Amino acid sequence: MKILIVTWHPEPASFNSAMFRMARDSLTALGHEVRTSNLMEMRFDPVSGRHNFTTVKDPDYYKQQIEEIHASENTGFAGEIESELEKLEWCELMIWQFPLWWFGLPAVFKGWVDRVFAMGRTYDYGRIYETGVFRGKKALLSLTTGGPAEAYRSGGFNGDIMAVLRPIQRGMLQFVGFEVLAPNIVYGPVRMTDEERREALAGYGRRLAGIAGETAIDVGPF
Repeated sequence: MKILIVTWHPEPASFNSAMFRMARDSLTALGHEVRTSNLMEMRFDPVSGRHNFTTVKDPDYYKQQIEEIHASENTGFAGEIESELEKLEWCELMIWQFPLWWFGLPAVFKGWVDRVFAMGRTYDYGRIYETGVFRGKKALLSLTTGGPAEAYRSGGFNGDIMAVLRPIQRGMLQFVGFEVLAPNIVYGPVRMTDEERREALAGYGRRLAGIAGETAIDVGPF
């Protein structure tokens, strides 16, 4: 498979970073073609603006979707955005590796979505959800939490983890056509022993060995 791994974490020695490296290396060893976007190493700018584009539709009033459509029609994306768009279009499976922060994506990762999921190129009025641009492609969230597993169950004090993730899985990935696989979640790695962390990495590796055969899940209602 052609696999894109997108990641962000501020600490290269973190468990998230270890998960990213393990996935990259193990998938490559299994014969998959792997590309990566390590947003921390790239110093990716999450802030949108006219610097997203080399073209201008309306010089007097900035509306991002209008400029995105114009750029899509006129080869007008800035180089750093175009390269990420090409990775999206190339891959068959996309993996997002991140720490769950404030019940969502870290700011830099969300900014990557804001800038790269461009209207006209990754979706438009007639191409969303089941008719989305990326239909036939798969996506997997691989993440860590600060709290324990029981905090993210139905009735737990943080609520059902699938409800927490639905804005990402439905509102971002499925919105542009990706089929969503069951998330890979490591709960509270900071509280784990070294042996438990090693087993969590090994378990993720075992799952990745069969990832090509996995099918989409129902992400559930809001």
